[in-house]
Amino acid sequence: GGDSNSESRPRREFDGPKREFSGNRERKPFNPERKPYAGDRPNRAFQVGDSNSENPTPRAFDGPKREFSEDRERKSFQTDGSETERPKRVFDREKSDDSSKDFREAPTSKFSKRDTFKSRNRYEESPAHTPQYKLDRFKEKAPAKIQRKIREAESKSDMVRLNRYIANAGICSRRDADKLIEAGEIKVNNKVITEMGYQVAPTDIVKYGNRKLNREKPVYVLLNKPKDFLTTTEDPNDRKTVMELVKNAGDARIYPVGRLDRNTTGLILLSNDGELADRLTHPSHEIEKIYQAELDKPLTDDDFEKIKAGLTLEDGEIKVDDLAKVTPDGYVIGVKIHSGKNRIVRRIFEHLGYEVTKLDRTTFAGLTKKDLPRGHWRYLTERELVKLKYFL
Repeated sequence: GGDSNSESRPRREFDGPKREFSGNRERKPFNPERKPYAGDRPNRAFQVGDSNSENPTPRAFDGPKREFSEDRERKSFQTDGSETERPKRVFDREKSDDSSKDFREAPTSKFSKRDTFKSRNRYEESPAHTPQYKLDRFKEKAPAKIQRKIREAESKSDMVRLNRYIANAGICSRRDADKLIEAGEIKVNNKVITEMGYQVAPTDIVKYGNRKLNREKPVYVLLNKPKDFLTTTEDPNDRKTVMELVKNAGDARIYPVGRLDRNTTGLILLSNDGELADRLTHPSHEIEKIYQAELDKPLTDDDFEKIKAGLTLEDGEIKVDDLAKVTPDGYVIGVKIHSGKNRIVRRIFEHLGYEVTKLDRTTFAGLTKKDLPRGHWRYLTERELVKLKYFL
């Protein structure tokens, strides 16, 4: 475009009509010695403070000149320290008379991060958000070795006890299901079954009277249990149970997986998935649990080593997987253990003459209390469920 010979070249067949870019005005030659940009033209009118800006050379696109400060005095940008010259805005704060305060003294919300997280979590406490778990996409993306492991795990869990199948259909508890089976009320493939422990295959048709029973959509709820709640579905003495805390988790009949003592706080899983419940509670799977125990007196170094080496209790030997002092004074102890024996952590310390004043389960099967305040619950995510079902 800048070559002077381009005017005399022969026209080509794909050339369009010649355009005139500059009208009748003279085209200025390129001058490499030209001064720096804006150095050879007058300053524009909006450059306040420049003495040359009063009489600029008018340009074709310049509009009528506006007078910004002809009849009024221009105020200084800086105030004289008084804020009474402008109306007070609604978001202005009253200035504190205490100049010794700094930002570190501002109150902070203990659960501010948790509230932010909860508002975005699609597994939050609401029956409207009961998740539909689609595990197939995880299976399809998994490497071949992992897919084989998943198939093996699924083949072992295909068969389910009849009483559990009935309970998972939302009809009644397993105990009541045993009564229905014993009474001849249940048919499998049009045949009355009265055998306790009868196994049902996925393709079997189970009926209660004329009603075909289908397993409910699986529900998995993780609860951070407070003190004074029983880990049971109902209590004959009408004491508080964990079921009161998860009553908004949907219509499915869910059960606690394992148990925590009434005075023990921390993580408990509730679900209607009987196979997973068996997997997480059976001793052969050695599911890891981490507790934080607060004692009535400091744990001595000698007793610390005794616990790590293993103790013999009234029901046999017990050895922890790991032990650590959470506080330097030895009052708070962290215990990692896979045993599911009743009151096992409390009994370990009682055996050595200590009383556990507080006990909190902080981790269960790899699940943690992160972003889960005491007394609150959430649904498991698909990723967490895949790990529990196939990789523990």
